[in-house]
Amino acid sequence: MNANVMHANVSGQPCDVAICGAGPVGMALAALLAQRGMAPERIALLDAKTLAQASLDPRSIALSWGSRQILEEIKAWPIEATPIHQIHVSRRGRFGRSLIDRDEHKLEALGYVTRYGALVTALGAACARHGVEALRPARVLSCSEESGGVVLTLDAADADHPRTLRAALLVQAEGGLFKDQLDRAVRRDYHQSAIIAQVTSSAPIAHRAFERFTEEGPLALLPQGQHEYSLVWCVRPDTASALLALSDDAFLAQLGAAFGARLGSFTQVGPRQAYPLGLSVDSAGGARSIAIGNAAQTLHPVAGQGLNLGLRDATVLARLLARGASRQPGTELLQQFRALRQNDRAQTVRLTDALARMFANDGPAQTLLGAALGLVDIVPPARHLLAELMMFGRR
Repeated sequence: MNANVMHANVSGQPCDVAICGAGPVGMALAALLAQRGMAPERIALLDAKTLAQASLDPRSIALSWGSRQILEEIKAWPIEATPIHQIHVSRRGRFGRSLIDRDEHKLEALGYVTRYGALVTALGAACARHGVEALRPARVLSCSEESGGVVLTLDAADADHPRTLRAALLVQAEGGLFKDQLDRAVRRDYHQSAIIAQVTSSAPIAHRAFERFTEEGPLALLPQGQHEYSLVWCVRPDTASALLALSDDAFLAQLGAAFGARLGSFTQVGPRQAYPLGLSVDSAGGARSIAIGNAAQTLHPVAGQGLNLGLRDATVLARLLARGASRQPGTELLQQFRALRQNDRAQTVRLTDALARMFANDGPAQTLLGAALGLVDIVPPARHLLAELMMFGRR
């Protein structure tokens, strides 16, 4: 954000929207707003990290087909990504499997696997093309609502003292990890940790993703490049600690035992990390503030829906704000946003929550869920419904 815009805000002329969090969801919202007619100088995009720092993030993320359409709208596509043509869903050591194939849906891909750094780089370029400049690095020290908007106190790297930013609406788009979200209205600890790493296999299946349910939680392998997979392995915290302590060869042996031989043997693994998993939801906001994406709902990574749900949040909010750009956004507009997002959010939360809890239960529910997987595979309408939810959400 340039100095002139900051001076205008400090002098009492509020911007229309302040977006806290210039990650994928926050930047997508900013670009969508400018694309749909909001003056870019009226958009304040804030983040504690520089774009250069964010672009170095090597994490892998899954984008749905619907998310690609959103990125195309704001000219943030194409990016370097591996298409997913098939998704194989199964349970370790039990009956039940399903295969979702792009050909059934006449699409180029069901989704894509890319790096976080590649996505934020593309979105940063899209924001720049739309004239939206971010204030980075900047931390929000305090925030208060007034009758006409919100007042933010910022600690910006290019200022000797805190600055005041006024906005008609505050959008919180910075979520963080489950372990830090102690004040959410809904909070459920799954007592699982996700181990993430990059692995290679001796017999990869091109463009096929795997979701394998084990006794301790789901194990996902997302294709990335020719031989590499992005691993998300959900296990109990004590198991995660033990797996992290293993040598690379011992870890790969344990992974092979949990996943099976569909991809041959696992031959290499990169650095391993683990983080706790849980569900937290709190999208109430205030009269002049709203939360979207991970700031509104943090989900279990099963089915890879968190970021995609956030991008759908951004799309709906941008449409409402652009439509009402000539008036002050307030309670009525935010209530309309929550009503429009209720079904998609609730259904996605229920789906991921049910999968996370039920498939990790080694009890009678496993038999019923195995039958459900088999039913999904042999009944086309059920398979289409599951695919639609994963690709587009509840529309």
